[in-house]
Amino acid sequence: MTQDSRALASTNTPKTMSMPMSTPPRGRAYRDVIGPLHRASQRAGVYAVAQRLAEVRRWMDDDLNALHALLQQQSHSDSEADTAQRAARHLLLRPGKRIRPLCTLLSARLLDIDVDGTIHELALCSELVHAATLLHDDVIDEGERRRGVPAARMVYGNSASILGGDYLLVEALARVTRACRDGQLAPLRSMLDTIGQMVAGEAIQLEMRHAFTPDRKRYLQVVDGKTASLFRWALCAPALLDNNRHAGTLAEVGSALGLAFQLIDDALDFADSSDSSGKDLLADLSQGKATWPVIIACERIPTLMGEIAAAAHTHPKGAAATTASLVEQIRSSGGIEETYAFAEEQHQRALMALSQLPGTPARAALHAVIDAAIHRAA
Repeated sequence: MTQDSRALASTNTPKTMSMPMSTPPRGRAYRDVIGPLHRASQRAGVYAVAQRLAEVRRWMDDDLNALHALLQQQSHSDSEADTAQRAARHLLLRPGKRIRPLCTLLSARLLDIDVDGTIHELALCSELVHAATLLHDDVIDEGERRRGVPAARMVYGNSASILGGDYLLVEALARVTRACRDGQLAPLRSMLDTIGQMVAGEAIQLEMRHAFTPDRKRYLQVVDGKTASLFRWALCAPALLDNNRHAGTLAEVGSALGLAFQLIDDALDFADSSDSSGKDLLADLSQGKATWPVIIACERIPTLMGEIAAAAHTHPKGAAATTASLVEQIRSSGGIEETYAFAEEQHQRALMALSQLPGTPARAALHAVIDAAIHRAA
């Protein structure tokens, strides 16, 4: 047992948690906030991590209920909601892993900052911005499904999905502004900078559309902007609000966690041997999206880049035979294993930075959330 695991175990949690949990704690806050991450850990077979998440849920019960209430309030449907709001709520009503708001809540506790309504608002903001980017991404990428249901653009149209994302961004900025107390505007300035980084990352990816280039540097620029930047903000926001000296260390945790999270997503794209994975792969490649396993495969198989380019431009999306061949080559190259190894490097980098922060139960809980984000199934 690590020092952080012992710290979490020392909190007022039931002592029956020594065995892997087959029946997690119930309740709406569990289902909508920490439940998806808990289930992803169980599907991946990392029961020790799932067990620690259950302990986190018990320890953070009040905070999770408060976050759940805010999410429900934001998602509440009323007869006067416009199309943009309905598109936004369509996504928010589908629970994601909620890792970013969890990071905000735990960061505040770790820094011994009162977890009050202001911190709950900041936690909600990170989820609203994340949801906004998903609504926009589905339009840009012509995505048809999100979180197991038809994407908002398929239900309400592309324009409504874009406006829904805009609505959530404005809502997030308004909430951050209200949370900035005593003239301390650092969280707002940081949020504006974060949104700018996310737009820049998306712009780089858009520039590469239809011009497949397996470029490590470009990939890392895109991920740092689109993914890691929001993890950084989620972890740093309480520190910025309180002018805490640990903001830089928390940013380092967020950068490493964000990159590792995306790398795992890249690897999980190849976890399913069904044709559906291949179809998504070809669609991504046709748009110039080179994920880390594909980049590694192209470096190791010189002919692969030409085959991918030809398939993306001459075959319809979902050409099963062509796609299956490409997937098999990518798998045989060792690119997936290399991706998991790189993700583990970033995982350890995040934990190393985390170890520099005060050794409290909150740090142990954040450690558990980071582990679950990395060692998860889709």
